[in-house]
Amino acid sequence: MRPSRFKAVIFDLDGVITDTAHYHFLAWKRLAEAVGVHFDCAFNEQLKGIDRMGSLDLILTSSGRAFTPTQKLALAEAKNLHYRQLIETMSANNLLPGAMEALMKVRAAGMKVGLASVSKNAFTVLERLGITSDFDYVVDASRIARGKPDPEIFLKAAAELGVAPADCLGVEDAVAGVASIKAAGMYALGVGLPEVLTQADLVISGLDRFDLNVYQ
Repeated sequence: MRPSRFKAVIFDLDGVITDTAHYHFLAWKRLAEAVGVHFDCAFNEQLKGIDRMGSLDLILTSSGRAFTPTQKLALAEAKNLHYRQLIETMSANNLLPGAMEALMKVRAAGMKVGLASVSKNAFTVLERLGITSDFDYVVDASRIARGKPDPEIFLKAAAELGVAPADCLGVEDAVAGVASIKAAGMYALGVGLPEVLTQADLVISGLDRFDLNVYQ
């Protein structure tokens, strides 16, 4: 493998390293139905890459009802509690195909490994997957003021890794995440469908297709 032009790779978590989408779907569905909103896969797709409060606002707007800040906070906490109960069942078996191998490839190439997740439960998920120590630095929702598509989360990861944004490869499965990477001035590798992740520099179907030799 020839040397990469990058010095760090910063991965998103949900939909890239593991798939907690189903757990989020179940938790959001229960909350949405509690406030009288029909919640299906199409609605869930709108929440992809959006942080918890942003997702909650989308659901509550659809309810046509007014909620106080205190009520919103209580609803968000209820959703999070249900979600945390669901992810307690996760293990290394929940790593997506190629995820562990991709992390090992980056490490073997002598590059820094970062994580940029808007989830406030990122550390819990990493612990359940058994891969916390595989990252040099993790940025979760508690360490940023603005969620994706704002570039703050990826810029924060690069700064903590000690690598210039232009020397970073960002890996994302969501439109908002790819926009965040590009706004940060990084190379964006999309995971998913090219017709969806149109801003990405390159798109692969999953980390089982991850190849550092290609991103030169």
